Formats: sequence, structure tokens, C-alpha cells
Amino acid sequence: MAEPRIAVLIPCYNESVTIKKVIEDYKKALPEAVIYVYDNNSTDGTAQIARDAGAEVRYEYRQGKGNVIRSMFRDIDADCYLMIDGDDTYPAENARELVDCVLSGRADMAIGDRLSSTYFTENKRPFHNMGNRLVRGTINSLFHSDVKDIMTGYRAFSRLFVKSYPVLSKGFEIETEMTIHCLDKNFKIVEIPVSYRDRPEGSVSKLNTFSDGAKVLKTIATLFRDYKPLKFFSIVAVLFIVVGAAFFVPILIEYAKTGLVPRFPTLFVSCMLFIIAVLMYVTGVLLQVINKKHRQLYELCLNMINDRDN
Repeated sequence: MAEPRIAVLIPCYNESVTIKKVIEDYKKALPEAVIYVYDNNSTDGTAQIARDAGAEVRYEYRQGKGNVIRSMFRDIDADCYLMIDGDDTYPAENARELVDCVLSGRADMAIGDRLSSTYFTENKRPFHNMGNRLVRGTINSLFHSDVKDIMTGYRAFSRLFVKSYPVLSKGFEIETEMTIHCLDKNFKIVEIPVSYRDRPEGSVSKLNTFSDGAKVLKTIATLFRDYKPLKFFSIVAVLFIVVGAAFFVPILIEYAKTGLVPRFPTLFVSCMLFIIAVLMYVTGVLLQVINKKHRQLYELCLNMINDRDN
């Protein structure tokens, strides 16, 4: 039997300070793997440093981590894909365990869980800590899951997941999208606690706490609507009913006392809100039926990919 092909994927944008060490560390941890560095318009010589360190360097000219991962997943053929960041924040000693989880069939996505380890003490950006907690709590509540680290950039994937995953996000919200997709499509997830260290001196984070955080929250709302349309539109319908009732109840009380309806415009608005609520619920039901059909087609697609690979 041929030895499993392992690809180490490193999306990079201006990581000249750390990329050489990252490549060397993962070469030692996974000597049989091919290390791919995808340069995303770096201006500090990251690509040349990576090439000199022995990585296979490719380029993605559309800015954004999601765009890079889209190209990686399309271009590279392997049995296991290990994705890491080029900022030297993830230790290489966990690489083998993550890869083995996938190659053994225990996981379609093995997640390097920072938040159960050293992240909250090592990370010096308090709003990032708060954002991670917020995102984790929101997704686990919406999707009835218990994933510890939603936004980690340290993950291993099976070939089946990579070749069937439709990348929609363009930027750093890609990790959130991956996690939700994996939960929704019932892929096998294993989490492995990994230590985390903050960026070394001279290495600068590309994340903007507020703008990228807003994108992540928008992505959660959009994917919740797309993946759970009945629940999403039912919540919207309930909100319209509550507002409509707030307008309608005083009119009803006044009518019970006097037999008169002196505020017809308010009555009209409340009725319209109730109608909109019904329409929202019906929309959710219809989209849920369509979503179920898409899930059936997706399962058939997975079967076709699996049969072709076997």
C-alpha cells in the first residue's frame, strides 16, 4: 500500500520574521509531508524565504485567507491536509497527532484546540479573547454542539472534506465557516488541545479586532440562515409577532372597554406585522424543504467522491 500523502498548507501574508522557523519545525515533525506556502501578495520577501527553506511556493493574488484556502483545496491532491498559520503561534509537536486522527479515519476535521490550553494567557489582545468566547458560545448554541475552539487556524482535514467543501468566505472568517459546515454536514470532528504562543517580537497580526470580528459575526448569521432556515425565520417571525402584539393588545383592551377602535392606523400596522410573521414562517418552511433536498444531493456527491477515490 502506498504511503499516505500529507500536505502541509501555510497561507502567508508578510510573515518573513517567522516563516523559515515554521517550515523547519514542520519538516522535522512531518518529514514525509510536502510543505506548501501560498503567498498572498506579501511585500517583505516571505515567498523567497519560504522557497529557500525548502517549501513549495505558490501564489494567490486575490487578497484574503479564504481566497488562499480556496486555491489550496482546489490545487493540491493529498490524503491528509494539515493547515497552519505562518506566524509561529502553533507548535509543531501536535502535528503528528492531528494528522493521525485523519489518516486513521477517526476525524474528517481534527482541530487544534487553543482555548482549552494556553491561549487566554498567551494572547495579549483582550478583545480577541472576548471575541473567541462570543463566537464559540453563539455557534454551539445555534448548532447544539460543543466545539471548544471555533476559530483556530490549526486543523487537519480528510481528502473527502477538502474536495467537497464549498469555500464561500474570502477572509479570516473562513475558520468559522469551516466549523459550521462540518457541524451541519455531520463530518467527524476530533479536538486535540494544543499549546499556543503569542507572535514573536517583530511579527504583526493581520487581524483587525473590530472589522474582522464584525465579518465573523455576519458570517455566523448568514450561515445560520442558510443552514437552519426554519429556525432562523421562525425567530424572525416571533419577533414580528411580539412587536405586532405590542401594538395590538392596547387596541384590544380599549375595544373590550368601549366597543370602539379609535386607532385604525395602529391596528393596520399590527395586522401587517402579523401577516409578515406568517410569511416569514412560510419562507422558513419552504427553504427548509429546499435545504433538505440540497443535503440529499450533497450526500450523493460525497458518495461519488468517495467511490472515485477508492
